[in-house]
Amino acid sequence: MNPIDLAQFWPGYEVVACRQATHDTLLIELEPQAGSLPKCGRCHQDCPLIHERRIRQVRDRDLLDQRVLLQLPVRRVDCLDCGRVTERIDWLEPASRLTQRLRVWLEGLLQLLPISHVSRLTGLHWHTLKTLDKRRLDASVGAFEPGEVRRLVMDEFALHKGHRYATVIMDAERTRVLWVGHGNSREAIRPFFELLGEHCRQIEAVAMDMNTAFDLEVKRHCPQAEVVYDLFHVVARYGRDVIDRIRVDQANLLRQDKPARKVVKQSRWLLLRNRENLKGGQAVQLQELLAANQPLATAYVLKDALKEIWYAPSVQDGWRRWRTWLRHARDSGLAPLQRFARNLKRYARGILASARFPLHTSQLEGVNNRIKVIKRMAYGFRDSAYFFLKIKAAFPGKAR
Repeated sequence: MNPIDLAQFWPGYEVVACRQATHDTLLIELEPQAGSLPKCGRCHQDCPLIHERRIRQVRDRDLLDQRVLLQLPVRRVDCLDCGRVTERIDWLEPASRLTQRLRVWLEGLLQLLPISHVSRLTGLHWHTLKTLDKRRLDASVGAFEPGEVRRLVMDEFALHKGHRYATVIMDAERTRVLWVGHGNSREAIRPFFELLGEHCRQIEAVAMDMNTAFDLEVKRHCPQAEVVYDLFHVVARYGRDVIDRIRVDQANLLRQDKPARKVVKQSRWLLLRNRENLKGGQAVQLQELLAANQPLATAYVLKDALKEIWYAPSVQDGWRRWRTWLRHARDSGLAPLQRFARNLKRYARGILASARFPLHTSQLEGVNNRIKVIKRMAYGFRDSAYFFLKIKAAFPGKAR
């Protein structure tokens, strides 16, 4: 290709030499076009006074199978208004060693591929790419913009091993992540409400699990908001505290009947899985198990009855279902179930509120699944601020 044709890619400069630096790297030497004046890097005015020239090597987009390095003089000008500053080059950011064209291409790749893959593809260092991607994310989703948010869902997720958590808060109506922060305590989530400021008055409902810290902080900043306890978390806790405990107790009672004991011990996921998600012969196995073990049958039936409270068409109907469920739990004679029912009574208002505000943190369960994918793609995140930006970018929201 004629060097004159190449010059159009770098406005204000002309190609003076082009040579093979290594077997896979092309070095192109540029010089400012004759008669062109450099521009001040601050005020962007023409500056005829040049203080010094420094040679810089800059990476550009690859050409076929060749990596392209540009070698050009970057001038420091003596601006009458701004003093001595580095000149402005339209296709090169200040102090950068990557052209604007390459930066845009890399940002597109980083939205599709893990950093490690882009690093191997381009030969650029992992930290260079991470800094580039973090700056892009900070510009696009870094600002806190609550908008006309009225309903929130909030949940915690495991940040690292060893019970280290972070909290994510989402606009329930637009499925947009508003904020992500370290920890799951009152102090940890307080910065969100401080950022929300006067918008706290327009929050009418907040869905959460039975986390007392979340509950108290919401009531402090949004006293008019109704707390809605999420079905998913209550049923998950029911599975751990009731079904698992009864299953273990029943298995212990069957020590003399090893075949029956084995069936009960191995039935954990069969009992915890929703009936509609059973596959193959699992429905028959479940039916046989419940027919043979009355305590497990009672716990399983009351699990389904507990779910029905969240689907009540009105608060009054929900209240009737709630009272019926409590009575059956009390009369069951099963200590784990009775204990769970007693503990659940203090959350009754938040459970019945689901009839007025059908909010579910199942939305955030989807977020948590996506978070796990992001973590796997990055093989873990050492920079949690970058990780949180990735989460926000993955859920930009939808029009209401």
